[in-house]
Amino acid sequence: MKLFSFWRSLATYRVRIALNLKGVVPDEVIDVNLMTGAQREASYRAVNPMMALPALIDGDGPVLFESLAIIEYLDETHPNPPLLPRDPRGRARVRGLAQIVAADSHPLIVPRVREYLEHEFKLDEAARTKWCQHWHRAALAALETHLQSPQTGSYAHGDTITLADICLASQAAGAKFFNVDTAPFPNFARITDALAQIDAFARAHPLKQPGAPAAA
Repeated sequence: MKLFSFWRSLATYRVRIALNLKGVVPDEVIDVNLMTGAQREASYRAVNPMMALPALIDGDGPVLFESLAIIEYLDETHPNPPLLPRDPRGRARVRGLAQIVAADSHPLIVPRVREYLEHEFKLDEAARTKWCQHWHRAALAALETHLQSPQTGSYAHGDTITLADICLASQAAGAKFFNVDTAPFPNFARITDALAQIDAFARAHPLKQPGAPAAA
């Protein structure tokens, strides 16, 4: 198994958490430096034409891409512990919470979007940061409302870690990267603080990866 990764990639952080929860250790982790544009090099474009992380190759199978698709693949091929509830409504809720992060918020703040805002619209760093903070807060507000549901327990859905928690953890890491205060979102903060104490999440954190800066 090969994982294409970069320490700051929040999407890859999600996959690392799932791998840790499943007890799966990739045979090789290939660094693709998003800050130097390595994702645009021909060698990686052949792996993922979208030039985004993560990507996963498992055995002789095709390249897997998009974090949620990879995590569901891992959940199906390594079913314990399960990351989705058994009941259809529960699965839909967990997937919905996950997609607020991975489909609605995160895609708006990734490097290719920030670079486009800089080069096409001439937005300076302060303006680009304001853009990212806006979309972080929008997602946090939506998540906080959903987390007020009685279906929320110790974690995002009941008392068992699910795909939703993996995505909440990545949202919390991103909030810190962009200096977004999560204190106004107490349910989100409570859950992500608890997740941060779990080894599978702590070991996967961006700042614990090779190449990460010594401090946030």
